[in-house]
Amino acid sequence: MKGGVVISDTDELEGRFPAGTANLCTSSLYYDALNSAVYLGQELGKDKRQLKLYKEQAAKLKTSIEKYFGSKVEGFDTYKYYKENDTLRAWICIPLTMGIYERSRGTIDALFSPRLWTTDGLASLAGDKTFWDRSTLYALRGVLAAGETEKALQFLHYYSNRRLLGEHVPYPVEAYPEGSQRQLSAESGLYCRIFTEGLFGIRPDGLNSFHFTPRLPAAWPMMRIRHIHAFDRDFDISVERVAGQLKITIAEGDTIRFSRLIRDGETVPVRF
Repeated sequence: MKGGVVISDTDELEGRFPAGTANLCTSSLYYDALNSAVYLGQELGKDKRQLKLYKEQAAKLKTSIEKYFGSKVEGFDTYKYYKENDTLRAWICIPLTMGIYERSRGTIDALFSPRLWTTDGLASLAGDKTFWDRSTLYALRGVLAAGETEKALQFLHYYSNRRLLGEHVPYPVEAYPEGSQRQLSAESGLYCRIFTEGLFGIRPDGLNSFHFTPRLPAAWPMMRIRHIHAFDRDFDISVERVAGQLKITIAEGDTIRFSRLIRDGETVPVRF
């Protein structure tokens, strides 16, 4: 550890851009891994003292991420990607996907500013022509999870029309100019996660349980995902607006397993 964050000489882009000796991506991933270890450990009946340690480590790491990376960059209250970084980077979106929202407003403004957002989504580095769909897809998922539904939907519509319905290819691509926009299946998976983890906010927290925070766009009367194969089940989730609230229904075939009214932004726990 260095300054309470994870020492790492590489990141998601595998050395293509500077990442310093400790980067925002690696520390954010480790933060989420600690939380996931707590969820899984509880299900497996692991030592409570060990799980308590993981939870404490996650809390300390979250504080350290703010202290070490939190900064004003190019006028935005967001994150330095590494300690010496003074230029906006696309991967400032990663904390949003890991449930860290303290700098969400400044980060979202930076992501969708002319410095990062281009005709093909997010530039990997502000002012550079290189883009990876991966960061754009993570960003859209994270912005939805952070509750900026209308703004995220606007850019999701744009991206989907540009990439999926445009003249190049009918699927997310890996990168440009590297690889000449070749397709990588992982990017297609990340596109799906915009909806499952962003729009519906689904987060597994056990072998038979999850919680979710649906973000129903203002113009949509309802949304639904059918035939979710998870937790040894095949179920549907529907969300509809009813008298200013959201009606959540979980069904297996014709059987209603769960139904309740919630407020916008409320998190719903579900255990089968």
